[in-house]
Amino acid sequence: MVKELADYLARTEPELKGFSDKNLWRMKQFYEAYKDYPKLSALLREISWTNNLTILSRAKAIEEREFYLRLTIQEKYSSRELERQINSAIYERTMLGNANLSAVAREIHPDITNSFKDSYVLEFLGLPESHSESVLQRGLVKQMKNFILELGKDFLFVGEEYRVQVGHSDFYIDLLFYHRGLHCLVAFELKADKFKPEHLGQLDFYLEALDRDVKKPSENPSIGILLCKDKDNEVVEYALSRSLSPTMVSEYKTQLPDKKLLQKKLHELFK
Repeated sequence: MVKELADYLARTEPELKGFSDKNLWRMKQFYEAYKDYPKLSALLREISWTNNLTILSRAKAIEEREFYLRLTIQEKYSSRELERQINSAIYERTMLGNANLSAVAREIHPDITNSFKDSYVLEFLGLPESHSESVLQRGLVKQMKNFILELGKDFLFVGEEYRVQVGHSDFYIDLLFYHRGLHCLVAFELKADKFKPEHLGQLDFYLEALDRDVKKPSENPSIGILLCKDKDNEVVEYALSRSLSPTMVSEYKTQLPDKKLLQKKLHELFK
């Protein structure tokens, strides 16, 4: 039937393009996938046919498809950028990040959902397995365009080794950003090793300095991200349980993650 329709259109309407039997099959699949979700129709019209097909073929659950539709619109992804984000399991990493948000962060920033990830994929740096924090930091600054793609385009880079003065001493924040959506400063502290609870004291100190001396009255309290090479989620939960700061602990990966492993973690978390 589909092949016959494609042949008929080619004979009777030769000026019409894009109605091959292959494309007609895709249109049929597209209709069947979204026919019961009319609220998504406006989103579908806002992105390219190529990106629509990518989402349709790569994302299976409707929640995942909606996530990628909204993210593609928000971030204005090209086809290549969307493929990279799906390959890096950004949906799973963001959902895990939402689950690990502290009550303090949610209370101070009610719109924080989907703003941060449980892990960040930095495969574009080409880092060796063993590397220093300074090498990591220099790589991120040099590849800031790719890092912003990973973070999200609401992040604006303020500076590296950002100086804050407390008393008669100078202190330096590894990377400082401003988040347009949350209207706040975001401090990144980099650790090229496994998370340790004592790392949090330094970051909390930086947030206090930012809020007292740098933040504008109209802006929201600053957020801190401790970006570690590895972490034990149970240790992180204990370390953050009494924290009064909107601080998060994330890990970074130097290669694309195992998507099935992340899906398993997500399933175990919400089952």
